[in-house]
Amino acid sequence: MSAGRASEGAGCISWWGFSPARDLLRTGPVRHEGKANVLLVGSGDPRHILKTIAGLQGTESFHVWVLENSMEVVARQLLLLYLALMPPESMGNNEKTEVFLDMFGNSEIRSQTEETLKCAASQLTLCATETLEKEAHPCLNITLLKFKERDELDRIFKSWIQPQSSAPIIMSRAWDYRVRQHLGSRYDSKKGCFDWDLTMKLHEKKCGVINKQQYVRWRERGLAFEMREGVYQITNPSLLSSRVFSQKGERVAVRGYWGDVVSSPYLSFGIETDDQDLLKTQNGQHTKTAQDISFANITAMFQSLSSRRGCPTSSQSDSEAEEPSTQTDRKSVTINDLMHLKGISVTFLPLDSLQKLHQKQKYSHFFNVIYFSASCVHQLGPSVRQIAAPDAVLVVELAKYILDLNKEQEVGFAETVTSIALEAEFEPWQERKSDDIHAVFTPQKK
Repeated sequence: MSAGRASEGAGCISWWGFSPARDLLRTGPVRHEGKANVLLVGSGDPRHILKTIAGLQGTESFHVWVLENSMEVVARQLLLLYLALMPPESMGNNEKTEVFLDMFGNSEIRSQTEETLKCAASQLTLCATETLEKEAHPCLNITLLKFKERDELDRIFKSWIQPQSSAPIIMSRAWDYRVRQHLGSRYDSKKGCFDWDLTMKLHEKKCGVINKQQYVRWRERGLAFEMREGVYQITNPSLLSSRVFSQKGERVAVRGYWGDVVSSPYLSFGIETDDQDLLKTQNGQHTKTAQDISFANITAMFQSLSSRRGCPTSSQSDSEAEEPSTQTDRKSVTINDLMHLKGISVTFLPLDSLQKLHQKQKYSHFFNVIYFSASCVHQLGPSVRQIAAPDAVLVVELAKYILDLNKEQEVGFAETVTSIALEAEFEPWQERKSDDIHAVFTPQKK
């Protein structure tokens, strides 16, 4: 297990994205009216799904198809979507936002978050094992997954409820190992490394809202969001996964934390906002932090979900819904009790399906928007052109916020993305304003 490799900071599994949430239906030359079909490849978290729902107007609707490269990420996406769909009479939006951020960006969580996570996992394991041909919920549709993938989901969810190992993983040690692995010989001067990455990289990339105290706390302990007085000491099982190493000629799977330890979960929801008051500065310093912005953005997204609720099961007012929920209420929430959103569907695809979609007539020139994360752009090939609608938009995440890359490597990555897209018969969208976060392409005209 080598230490200090340049690529180690981002980790080998994407628990969150390396770019802010985007309204994918407003990214590109065409605003799709009616129902749009969106394909997400390796997005890592549901930020784009939530942001796009928040931007829907009137009767607009969309069906998003999610493709990840590990079942651990699929399980976590399902968990976060489950929480987002919790009805307000069971959990008010403010509390829901706190629990969401706790699960999303903290290596160790509070006891009340653990309780919610276990309740969700118990429902999701039923969804994985009992749902066969008809989805349990239109936003948690796993009917297209293979049986072995569902079995893996079931195993993951059950491990969240009751760890199988006789020696449970201590997250603080797992996190520290990742930090040591990344920094190598620089570990003894880690505070200086943290400060450098923040001030000379993130702040230079216009992420000044990321507060030094909060960023250093996350780099040291994996705690990005501390909302109120609480004890953060329970391992967040949704951030654990297995990684295969070669030891003495044998392949050994080691369970631990193998995600990002440099860029931070603040990127997904905490560095952009339409509320200019949250971006105000005083004496050159931001008055609000990435945590504040994350809280405001996610709360607004949850409010938009509630406004699209299809079949309300309660006539409670918003003020009543914000009252603290009881543990009894939370435990009694089933998949069927989750909010059904008008015109919104989320379907998870098998891990190996990208190169097979074009073989099915259903997906021929089908997707209006196709999104690739930076870690999955190598999978972008000619077959993608065959599943793209004639007026489709291809959005590719760039490497701006992968901090272990220098400026030359970042520029080189963007050039490689353009080259790959051209080979796949997509061309850059010329009218797009300069944006070094995502590259946008449209199908080449034949």
